[in-house]
Amino acid sequence: MNILLLGSGGRESALAWKMAQSSMLDKLFIAPGNGGTSQYGTNVAISPLDFPAIGKFVADNAIDMIVAGNEDPLVAGIYDYFENKPVKVCGPSKAGAALEGSKDFAKRFMEVNNIPTARYRSFTAETLEEGKKFLATLKAPYVLKADGLAAGKGVLIIDNLAEAEKALEEMLGGMFGKSSATVVIEEFLSGIECSVFVLTDGNGGYRILPVAKDYKRIGEGDTGLNTGGMGAVSPVVFADKEFMDKVESRIIKPTIEGLKNAGITYRGFIFLGLINVDGEPMVIEYNVRMGDPETEAVMLRVDADLVELLDAAASGNLGDIELRHNPKPAVTVMMVSEGYPGSYPKGRVITGIDEVTESIPFHAGTAVNAEGQLVTSGGRVISVSSTGNDIAEALSKSYASIEKIKFDGKYSRRDIGRDLLKLAADSK
Repeated sequence: MNILLLGSGGRESALAWKMAQSSMLDKLFIAPGNGGTSQYGTNVAISPLDFPAIGKFVADNAIDMIVAGNEDPLVAGIYDYFENKPVKVCGPSKAGAALEGSKDFAKRFMEVNNIPTARYRSFTAETLEEGKKFLATLKAPYVLKADGLAAGKGVLIIDNLAEAEKALEEMLGGMFGKSSATVVIEEFLSGIECSVFVLTDGNGGYRILPVAKDYKRIGEGDTGLNTGGMGAVSPVVFADKEFMDKVESRIIKPTIEGLKNAGITYRGFIFLGLINVDGEPMVIEYNVRMGDPETEAVMLRVDADLVELLDAAASGNLGDIELRHNPKPAVTVMMVSEGYPGSYPKGRVITGIDEVTESIPFHAGTAVNAEGQLVTSGGRVISVSSTGNDIAEALSKSYASIEKIKFDGKYSRRDIGRDLLKLAADSK
């Protein structure tokens, strides 16, 4: 098969790495890719949102399947654009992508299908005063979410009611542009989070991928600003058979049946952002693609031909294809640029990456400059992923590898997975 993978981050690097191992793969193209994805295929200078250019490339290069790595082309309707053309798209239709593209749609979907989630209401500028009254019925902290995509920055968690009311006014006044024309206010749920990934074929068939936990805050001890993700660990100690049986029966099956009952075409990944509230799983959010940086850990534990799975999902028939989980734990630790998630420098030369032997350095924000040097080009630069006999060993490998990779101003959290190690120790 000839495959076009859309995206440029660490997630796409990990997907490309796994696809390149498939006996079904003839040619892999990554658009636009990054400084490391050319190890696995051919980078193509096309925006994932330029559907006409993608269409021309598909025709000129006999592409059999398009795989959307990130949410933007899915929410923009890439599945629908190519629906009647001779190429498969692994990903949901525009209607299905609304699970991520609209927080309000996702909450209403969960309500209709009796999927456990936090109590909520949605508000617009016209219903601002009602929104303030609803806030007053909740206990701190207060959760406010922009309805639309906001590059991961559209969720505010605020401890003070007056500040929450002010934030609601600002969001509805255009803080996140059109994305916050509607704001979802939720009750705050207390517990520990995890990420569950499902691949579905749109006809009732699905496979559950390894569960992971990511770490969003820039600072150790989960302090400081939110980021796109500073690391991830798989498996998750509390996501045992009892917990996952609840996830499957109460969340996964109703989600897939709900999509089908609504007449929504969905052939691709469903990301369930879950929280464990006293042993009960509840949905915080849906995403319509794999997570980042979770993918960089999860792909190391997928014991199957990824291309075969994606092709079956895009064809609407997962059938009896197996997806086994490698029992070895996997972790990833993100190396970021100084200043991230605020403003950060670009173009800093990266060295030592060729010295890494015990880990896989998945490129995220990297590029190759005019002199042929590998340089930083993003806030999250390299995701260093490792397996081990246990989580502690895998983490030790990643941190040792990070020491070998050099660029000015590099930073990584040193406490990734520490909470899960403590949880495992406490449960013994």
